[in-house]
Order: sequence, then C-alpha cells, then structure tokens
Amino acid sequence: QVQLVESGGGLVQAGGSLRLSCAASGRTFSNYAMAWFRQAPGKEREFVAAISSGTTYADSVKGRFTISGDIAKNTVYLQMNSLKPEDTAVYYCAAKYGPTRVVVSTGYNYWGQGTQVTVSS
Repeated sequence: QVQLVESGGGLVQAGGSLRLSCAASGRTFSNYAMAWFRQAPGKEREFVAAISSGTTYADSVKGRFTISGDIAKNTVYLQMNSLKPEDTAVYYCAAKYGPTRVVVSTGYNYWGQGTQVTVSS
C-alpha cells in the first residue's frame, strides 16, 4: 500500500506562486509514476503533471508549473508560478506502479486527500 499526503495549498493572488508537496509512505516511490491532478467545483478531475524517469504536463500549465521529486524524502513537489484564477481547484497527488506516465485519473491506484488552491483575481 502507498499512502499519500499533500500539503502546501492556500490562497494566493493572481500572478503569485505556491509549492505543493506530496509525501509518500509505504513504498519507495522510485518504482512508481507520480502525478498531480486537480478538480474545480462542478468539473471533472483533470491531469496537471506527472513524473517518473521524465515529466509530462497538461498544456494549460506548461511553462508555469514544474513537477519534481526527492527520492530521499519520498516526496513529490509541484511548483506553481504565474497562477491564474482558473487554476483554483482541489489538487490531488496520485501514484501508480511502474514508470509509464498516464494522463487519466483511472490509471492511478493511490490518491491523497487533496489540498485546496485558491487564486484570487
């Protein structure tokens, strides 16, 4: 089993930055692909970014968000810059066994509880 705990969400003005963290326990996440998804009220959960041996980003966040990992700490980060009001959502960390980065939520087996990000205009 893998347990994921997100932190770092909050309220920020448009143009600001936040860094989300996802601490994984139960397994060494070097054998897993890790991802961030987000879900805004009334919308479906959508892919944001994933990391394994490389990285993949949604078009909507390319150039603004950066996903990274610290294997020693079993932690994945999402650095979010130039935030926009449309980035407002609950952000979820997800994990799947194996290196393939998947952009659909059904491809992931493990999920965190989510952390709220609110960007004011």
